[in-house]
Amino acid sequence: MIKQAKFNIGQIVDHNKFLYRGVIFGVDPIFSLSEQWYEQVAKSRPPKDEPWYHVLVDNEGHSTYVAEKNLNQSHDHSEIKHPNLGQYFTAYKNGMYISLPVYKQ
Repeated sequence: MIKQAKFNIGQIVDHNKFLYRGVIFGVDPIFSLSEQWYEQVAKSRPPKDEPWYHVLVDNEGHSTYVAEKNLNQSHDHSEIKHPNLGQYFTAYKNGMYISLPVYKQ
């Protein structure tokens, strides 16, 4: 059974181990990267069968891939500064980023 994601695309979160803020731009219901990545990067061995999130890191130029157990809702609702925000979001409103429309062909 797949666990319901706790966080949504456009939501600002805090990483509880590395203490950075970011905005979620993607959600995977379960871990979806390689076993090699997991072994090399996910040192705390978070569960693979729970949601993982793609996060644009505030005041940086990179993104991260984070297990749900390592995220908390941020109490700081100020806007994120990231060069790729415009690739995923159209606006910032009421503490959330608004996603670009997804077009189906």
